[in-house]
Amino acid sequence: MDSVSTLILVISLIIIMTGMGLSLTLGDFKRVLEFPKAIFVGFLNQIILLPLIAYGLIKFYNVNDSIAMGVMILSACPGGPTSNLVTHLAKGDVALSVTLTAINSILTIISIPIIVNFAVDDFTAGSDIVKSPVSEIIAVLLAVIALPLTIGMFLRRKKPELAKKMDRPVRIASMLIIVLVIVGIVIKEMAQLVERITESFLIVISLNISTMVIGFFTARLFRLNFKQSLTISLESGNQNGTLAIQISSLINLTFGFPAAVYSLFMYVTAAIPIWIGNKINDKDELRD
Repeated sequence: MDSVSTLILVISLIIIMTGMGLSLTLGDFKRVLEFPKAIFVGFLNQIILLPLIAYGLIKFYNVNDSIAMGVMILSACPGGPTSNLVTHLAKGDVALSVTLTAINSILTIISIPIIVNFAVDDFTAGSDIVKSPVSEIIAVLLAVIALPLTIGMFLRRKKPELAKKMDRPVRIASMLIIVLVIVGIVIKEMAQLVERITESFLIVISLNISTMVIGFFTARLFRLNFKQSLTISLESGNQNGTLAIQISSLINLTFGFPAAVYSLFMYVTAAIPIWIGNKINDKDELRD
């Protein structure tokens, strides 16, 4: 990826994560004490099970190393910036969604370098071309996650009216940026597009659907209520594709194709739990 594209991607992520910070308060981090079991199940699905499921699917489909790397990087970037919006549309537990986003945004600063380093060692062992730039990854994560989140939360605390006015425009801008990033990578790599989509479509759709299903039933297994289970399902299936593309660009831009394909289709599959959530909530409201 050239320097201009890299700069645009970094700025895009900073805007997205600052917008996320505008919607967070310290209370969102403290809320873990209010429903620790739900937070634990969310952590289990997003930080532990998601990479394990991705690894299992890689072995099952026997994809090439480039797709395998891309899928593992994608699985290391849970909690997409629009997960709170999707949860709201599904009439899920928005407070839980926001809390999981807040907690996992911090945890991934530690987990992403570990998972990416494992993937590089496993799928590109012996390659002199592909190296795991752990220090660069950590620097990027601090620059595009920790710092923007802090700035957004600071603005919300010190300038609540300004933060409130900025929240909606930044959310809209964030969604447009995600689309533009995906369109940009598609245009840049047009020559490989059909081949890459063909190679990665089945595995990324399998990853999306399986993580949503497992997320829901894991939550039910732990006796969480329907709204919490639906929320964990959506959080598990909503990945931060923009961040995955940025991490991929530090190693090899072609690793970002699974994230681009995933980002294109995850909102389509999310329509099903959104529809189910609305139907069940409508029935509950009628009973009341």
